[in-house]
Amino acid sequence: MKYIFTLFLLLSLTAKAQSVRVSGTVKDSIGTPLELANIIATRADTGEMESYAISNSDGRYQFNLPSGASYSLVASFLGLAPTTKEISIAKDAEDLNLDFVLMPAANQLDDVEIVYEMPVVVRGDTIVYNTDSFTNGTEQKLGDVLKKLPGVTVDDDGQIQVEGQTVSKVMIEGKDFFDGSSKLAVKNIPADALKKVEVLKNYNEVDQMRGLGNDQNNVAINLKLKEGKKNFWFGEVQGGIGDGGETRYLGSAKLFYYSPKGSINLIGNTNNTGDVPFTFRDYFNFTGGFRNFNQRGGTSFNISDSGLGFLVTQNNRAQEINTNFAAANFSYEASDAWDLSGFTLFSDNSTDFFQRSLRNYIATGATETNTETSNQANQLAMAKFSSIYKPNDKLQIDYDVLAKKSQQSEMTDALSVFTRNDTIIRNPIAEQKDNQPFSLNQNLNAYYTLDDKNIFAGFVQHLYQNEDPFYNAILGQQPFTEILPLDTLQSKTRFDINQDKLIKTNKLDSKIDYYYVINDKSNLNLTVGTTLSRQDFNSGISQILEDGTVNTFVGDSLNNDVTYKFSDVFLGAHYKFKTGIFTFTPGVTLHNYTVSSEQLGTKTSSNEFKLLPDLFAIAQFKQSESLRLNYQMTADYTDVNNFAEGYVFNNYNRMFRGNRDIENAIFHTASLNYFNFNMFNFTNLNGGVSYTRRVDAIKSQTAINSINQASSPINSNFVDEVLSANGRFQKTFRKWKANLSGNVSYSELNNIVNNQPALSQNFTQNYQGSVETNFKNAPNFEVGYNRSINNYQNGNSDRTFFTDRPFANVDVRFLKGFTFTADWSYYNYYDKDDSVQNEYAFFEASLRYQKPESKWEFRLDGTNLLNVDSLNNDNFNENFSTTTEYFVMPRIVMLSVRYNL
Repeated sequence: MKYIFTLFLLLSLTAKAQSVRVSGTVKDSIGTPLELANIIATRADTGEMESYAISNSDGRYQFNLPSGASYSLVASFLGLAPTTKEISIAKDAEDLNLDFVLMPAANQLDDVEIVYEMPVVVRGDTIVYNTDSFTNGTEQKLGDVLKKLPGVTVDDDGQIQVEGQTVSKVMIEGKDFFDGSSKLAVKNIPADALKKVEVLKNYNEVDQMRGLGNDQNNVAINLKLKEGKKNFWFGEVQGGIGDGGETRYLGSAKLFYYSPKGSINLIGNTNNTGDVPFTFRDYFNFTGGFRNFNQRGGTSFNISDSGLGFLVTQNNRAQEINTNFAAANFSYEASDAWDLSGFTLFSDNSTDFFQRSLRNYIATGATETNTETSNQANQLAMAKFSSIYKPNDKLQIDYDVLAKKSQQSEMTDALSVFTRNDTIIRNPIAEQKDNQPFSLNQNLNAYYTLDDKNIFAGFVQHLYQNEDPFYNAILGQQPFTEILPLDTLQSKTRFDINQDKLIKTNKLDSKIDYYYVINDKSNLNLTVGTTLSRQDFNSGISQILEDGTVNTFVGDSLNNDVTYKFSDVFLGAHYKFKTGIFTFTPGVTLHNYTVSSEQLGTKTSSNEFKLLPDLFAIAQFKQSESLRLNYQMTADYTDVNNFAEGYVFNNYNRMFRGNRDIENAIFHTASLNYFNFNMFNFTNLNGGVSYTRRVDAIKSQTAINSINQASSPINSNFVDEVLSANGRFQKTFRKWKANLSGNVSYSELNNIVNNQPALSQNFTQNYQGSVETNFKNAPNFEVGYNRSINNYQNGNSDRTFFTDRPFANVDVRFLKGFTFTADWSYYNYYDKDDSVQNEYAFFEASLRYQKPESKWEFRLDGTNLLNVDSLNNDNFNENFSTTTEYFVMPRIVMLSVRYNL
């Protein structure tokens, strides 16, 4: 890593020696320094922009200009007339000081036009990036553009962060683009359609609510299109064929239409190359834009996924992946007061997994090796409709409905090998998992402004969910002999076990907020509301005998028929006030919780009051620099899955039963975050620390016999603690950018294993540094290094895993119309005992040709060009540590043609 930064420093010093620093101040006519004024330097001979700057709070600016040329410098500020100065810089010139004084503008419209030519413009909570100032023509999608903007990052999952804060909404021309996920925007919106990227900080889409609460963590992005992309269809269609062990194909279409009255977005993709536009994980993380209900109210009651632990790909990599995907998004302005929007998504993925794992059981000392082959089919569908009615400035009514339906199945053949009583046991396993969950989520919100002092907001949200997971396991060894009354008098040594489950959920959330605006620096918020939930849980375990008859197990321990109800009635108060650079929002919420269940012929119930405080505080040092403190005390309540006392299967060697006497846990969560985006020297610095303390946490009590585990939830008498920290540094030096980031987390978690307390201590670290360039014409590259360290301690087990990953990528334009890009990552995975080690590298490259001004593009793409067979992963819990080797798709070379509309 040090060699990378040494090279970067030398190149920076070389660049500095050939340029002159121009600096000074920008003030108004009475001598007041102007913060966020724009200064742009263009070459006198060509008119091309050479550099730009934005003044700091003292009105100071600075940038470097190559010597031996003449320049035109323009300073501008919204509402003032721009000032222009002409300079010539000799080859041996010294650094230059140049001050600007801006006078009142006679025509403000001219100022706006000049301001918009700047690469970056800051207006209050809005940052506007002119994309042409940062791109070089090799960008394909929105994500490629965003990665080049100062202060913006995009991770491998398509999540966008601005100055360290996650973007919650992506819009195009002010219209939502698949509300609920930024991945579809990052991977599909064509780069050449973009004119500007607007970052909207402190975002709130309801006018009446702006400034009343704490919107500092809300960030949205609005994309502005080039003029030729409005009122016309634009996009692309692509088709290709190639080789990768078998015939490979791809076909995709991305079509967009935007007008002042509405928009339509269409996305389609089919391929067997491993490119997954919408994964199983994306589906369950996709919110559809539904907000967290009563986020600062202090209650955590989430309806958990009652599925069966389906396998997920590792970085979208598996042995074989076939994908079909289609999506449509629309918006329509029905009238000046009524807006309609919605989307539909459909994904059909077939995935083959092949993996080998080594699992060490801590309590028993047993070691299990498992080799398994799985085929998974996922059909995922989703549809949302939204309506916003705003007849005047005082009233707004929103309605949203989101339906999600999926059909999932997974077939697995595995061989588990372990030692029991000094005997090697070989257990062949066949598993089948099926689930067809459906959910319908409806949301009705109303906002009413009585007058300047009194504002009301009402929220009603209803969730209906139906899950029916089915599990079948055929085992060569008899499992759980003390729990399952299996018929062992079979001619063949196999045990065919079925489990059915049905979970129905109805959950209603409602609340009313009243805001009393005391003055422009303070307001009082009163909240009254309730959460009501009912869940019905049924399950049963049976054995299929050789003659096809069913041996249905009876008894309360192997069947469930549970009705579970949860009620939360609450009253809260929050007071927000500003003093100097500080903003404080202390609050408290009084809750009355009622929990009841009916099962095994008996009823249980509990009722209690809890007073839960919270605090949010901000120190706003400058417009772009702040420190934020967040504290919350949370009552954590579980759903029906932890109350149903009959056993259920988690997989072939894990069983679980609930506990009707389980009580809530209390979480204390505190975080401190620092944000600094300095446009004066183009430095982005953010970081934070967070601490969570869990009292009476709901944990597992596990009994392990060899490799078989039976667990049940309990309220732990021990305190769980998690401390984590993260930081990111990004600095731009003209056409160079340096990136540093780090994440560390330490946790102490307590469980009961074989009636003995088990303390798990986990310390995970991840560090990354890189240097990248962004030249207009010269080849561009990024080189970097990532190191992750995972240390897991439990009892006598202490394991540490390392992954060292140097990486590099390059994009080069040459001749007329050719573009070459390549991406390389090398992985060295090992543990401190040298018992596990795997080295592999992934290399991908693309050669594209597009004649200037042509709509046709021809490309040759290669993935996994080094033909890597597998990659590794490790994980740890209180019961065992696992090292897994995943096999991935082979080398694929594709030839494709793309047509740009």
